[in-house]
Amino acid sequence: PHKNFEKEIAVVTLEEDEEIVFQIRAKLFRFNKEAKEWKERGVGECKFLKHKETKKVRVLMRRDKTLKICANHFITPDMKLEVNCGSDRSWLYSTPADFADEEASPETLAIRFANSENATKFKEAFEKVQEEVKDIYKEDK
Repeated sequence: PHKNFEKEIAVVTLEEDEEIVFQIRAKLFRFNKEAKEWKERGVGECKFLKHKETKKVRVLMRRDKTLKICANHFITPDMKLEVNCGSDRSWLYSTPADFADEEASPETLAIRFANSENATKFKEAFEKVQEEVKDIYKEDK
């Protein structure tokens, strides 16, 4: 007799206590200080996730296919989006603690989009989040 042994396995993404407030496809790069060059981190969906209790918002980006995390850091009020080499479809910014490699490390990142409209949407959503979390980070000090 043929028996079906399929079992459902619960997949825990650690996103269960968060809601997606923004999502867009992008390509992410990290500046390697030692080599003094940009290294591609991955292509995939970039999400802004808002924690239901703390209200803090983080950037989470996973690579297509492998779903390996290539960006995982909070958006804070003191972060600055800067124009990347005059391109209208990418931004540069620094984060004091990115956890993509599981240990916190300061990173300079560049994020590039398919077109300038998407880059503008990202900037507007990023700055809106910074405004929303401003008071949370005042309380932490």
